[in-house]
Amino acid sequence: MDEPVTGRKAIMMKTRILGSNGPEVSAIGLGCMGLTFGYGPATDTSDAVALIRAAYDRGITFFDSAEAYGAANEEMVGEAVQPFRDKVVIATKFGFKDGSLAAGLDSSPARIRLVAEQSLKRLKTDGIDLFYQHRVDPNVPMEDVAGTVKDLIAEGKVRHFGLSEAGIANIRRAHAVQPVAALQSEYSMFSRELEDEFFPVLDELGIGLVPFSPLGKGFLTGKIDTATKFAEGDIRNNLPRFQDEAREANANLVKRIGEIAEAKAATPAQVALGRLLAQKPWIVPIPGTTKKHRMEENAGGADVDLTADDLKSLGDLLAQVPVTGDRYTPAMQATIDR
Repeated sequence: MDEPVTGRKAIMMKTRILGSNGPEVSAIGLGCMGLTFGYGPATDTSDAVALIRAAYDRGITFFDSAEAYGAANEEMVGEAVQPFRDKVVIATKFGFKDGSLAAGLDSSPARIRLVAEQSLKRLKTDGIDLFYQHRVDPNVPMEDVAGTVKDLIAEGKVRHFGLSEAGIANIRRAHAVQPVAALQSEYSMFSRELEDEFFPVLDELGIGLVPFSPLGKGFLTGKIDTATKFAEGDIRNNLPRFQDEAREANANLVKRIGEIAEAKAATPAQVALGRLLAQKPWIVPIPGTTKKHRMEENAGGADVDLTADDLKSLGDLLAQVPVTGDRYTPAMQATIDR
């Protein structure tokens, strides 16, 4: 790692390789969506750049963006990593018409190529390290999507191919054309659906898993309760899991997780991340935040050593106290390929 860019002594973090042939990245990455999208007002550019550079100094070398988060998001990431571009892995995504979630899906080959060119400019780079299809487009054969990314890889504009929230059938179809380095999907102690069906397939094919919302959209930090107010424009205002009765039930679950964390001299967020890391060596969570102290707390999750007894205690707790409420509204869930 280069000299620190924020004036502090740089810290090394354990690294992992995404799948069999994917990039080597820090064990915990930084999801950058919340800097401009989904959780209220956008972060000031100078603050976002400072956060990303502080994350690099803390050992984080994996940064996740997307066209759909707004052009400013990729621009923030691109500006921030310029002093150490060759030391980090940048992921971004294509898949929506005009880059807008509201406009619907578009993974046509021409659109993929256009997004790649735009992302290269915004990120100020000559190669996208990991290029995900943001959501499966039922109107474009997966073979055409994977084939287009394969061509971009051959041209040197993209280094690795990824899928986000793809189902098993489409993962296999894509992988047969161009090896998939990583699947990005929601996965946390609050959303464990992937463990039974997806893990064996990812193991078989040598594909890494990049969990987004690994802290349950903030719930697993232990800082959300029934009195918490979310900003206007925050997606959590509409999610079933964050409505009053569900929030009260889930806060009780997190309190129990906090008791286990306290025994480990860790925070609930760190234990939540540590549990994901303990499941498979190819799992790399990307918690997002706009706050430096939260980023540093999350990075500390890579150092939490959960024993077999700790993991059993967490598993027993989750079996006894199920999570209340769906993770998405029905309309949002409809975009997930399962």
